[in-house]
Amino acid sequence: MTTAQKIADIEAEMQRTQKNKATEGHLALLKTKLAKLKRELIDPAGGKGGGAGGEGFDVKASGDARVGLIGFPSVGKSTLLTKLTGQFSEAADYEFTTLTCIPGVYNYKGTKIQLLDLPGIIEGAKDGKGRGKQVIGVARTCTLILIVLDVAKPVTHKRLIEHELEGFGMRLNKTAPDIKLKRKDKGGINIIKAHGQEMSHMNDDTINCILKEYKISNCDVHFRCNATMDDLIDVIEGNRVYVPCLYVMNKIDQISIEELELVSRMPHYIPISAKDEWNLDELMERIWEYLDLIRIYTKPKGQIPDYEQPVIMPRSYSKVEDFCGKLHKTLIKEFKFAQVWGCSVKHNPQKVGKDHQLLDEDVVQVIKKK
Repeated sequence: MTTAQKIADIEAEMQRTQKNKATEGHLALLKTKLAKLKRELIDPAGGKGGGAGGEGFDVKASGDARVGLIGFPSVGKSTLLTKLTGQFSEAADYEFTTLTCIPGVYNYKGTKIQLLDLPGIIEGAKDGKGRGKQVIGVARTCTLILIVLDVAKPVTHKRLIEHELEGFGMRLNKTAPDIKLKRKDKGGINIIKAHGQEMSHMNDDTINCILKEYKISNCDVHFRCNATMDDLIDVIEGNRVYVPCLYVMNKIDQISIEELELVSRMPHYIPISAKDEWNLDELMERIWEYLDLIRIYTKPKGQIPDYEQPVIMPRSYSKVEDFCGKLHKTLIKEFKFAQVWGCSVKHNPQKVGKDHQLLDEDVVQVIKKK
């Protein structure tokens, strides 16, 4: 029996099992076995993950961020890539026009954004159907995912694509659960919950059941959130990718205003028509927003700031120390202090240390030790 067949059998049993306190332990066992089998698909023994191998799938990263276009065949991904980047990607009215990964780059607010037109995926991609494993393998390396949907097709297509990506260890528009697992040599399993933290999704017996299925008999596990069984399994597996996602509703020229209003209720959505170039400016703005990047301008001593080539940094790693590391890996060793102009300081300029948090469009001058 193949791994895909084993996964299908377990998923079928989970659907048949009623969810209540009596079956909680059994469901935990099934979910754990399912996660182990899916791990074999993500990282098969003796080889690399799904992103390796195959013509056009080893795409060199370029620019400041990487955005992947994912969707079923013939939804307009190639047209969107061509309109945004000028990079030609064959588009036609038949399915599977794109059979390899086509990269393109466009500039927005001084940021070079690499856009990847990935071949259309089909249901069962996570199990290796079509070129699904290569497609999703490349998607795991992206900073942002754009799920391109044909607005005239059923909304269930959205859920099918999410299911394929989640089956390959991707978590869309989610943050990593606040669970810390520390393995030990002895002492048994010690479950620690933050003060006042309620655990409504699983009890201690379920936690013990999951840990023992992974042959973890000695550990400290700290819960600082109302975690689910899936959250705990994700932390133990350790190979999950948490990535922001935008749902690009293409071909809005084919529907009425009333239908568009219904579609607009979906979270994280952006309506466009790639063929007619409708709302592409809004799409680029939303991509920038979801990438959560900031621009920092350098100012050499005695000169005006360089507004042409900003240093692009993720907002979550944008302290002065991170900025120095972007310029040169040894600069922090010679760092004395920095002068900062912008919204992150009260006075312009202001003398700051390496732990100062920078904001978008700050100007920074680094002063070295003599």
